[in-house]
Amino acid sequence: MKLYYKPGACSMASHIVLNELGIAFSLERTDTAQGVTENGLKYSDINPNGYVPALELEPGVVLTENPAILEYLADLVPAQGLAPQEGSFERTRLRELLAFLSSELHKAFSPFFSGEELTVEERQVAESKIAKRVDRIEARLSHTGANLLGGQLSVADFYAFVILNWSQFISFSLSPWPSTYAFWKRLGSHPSVVKALEAEGLLPEGGAQ
Repeated sequence: MKLYYKPGACSMASHIVLNELGIAFSLERTDTAQGVTENGLKYSDINPNGYVPALELEPGVVLTENPAILEYLADLVPAQGLAPQEGSFERTRLRELLAFLSSELHKAFSPFFSGEELTVEERQVAESKIAKRVDRIEARLSHTGANLLGGQLSVADFYAFVILNWSQFISFSLSPWPSTYAFWKRLGSHPSVVKALEAEGLLPEGGAQ
């Protein structure tokens, strides 16, 4: 199993989950701007969409899109409990949450990674959109407690961490949202997260957050 990734990108969610599950896998760094992998492969031959992640299950069999990959991985080791049982209402709630993370929270950060310098006004608008989405995370955590679906860690928690961690790259403080900030800090020290951060060259100097 091989994960095509870009350091710090949303592909890190799959990287963390692979670590958490103890599944054997390899990594191949991908330059999505140039469309090539570190081994010189044309990335569009692997994932025509051009973005990460892509998970190669076996030669010629590739799975894309974070929500699909995360659910697939969780089901490989169901005893770990990273996803509710297939067919349950709780599983539908997980899909609801993954959709929100993918289409709303993730998208809110997009202006900062467009490659274009934002004006002061554009930054204010973008930050306002992020804040609105983080408000929903805060409300959920205030209700569920430590994790997004309740007591049990799920793939959604790791995905949310990766997106929230982008706040550090754009100097956007999470401190106004105490439950979200505590969630981000706690997961930032989780062994599987630290291992992924280190492998992707993103572990802060001096160790975990």
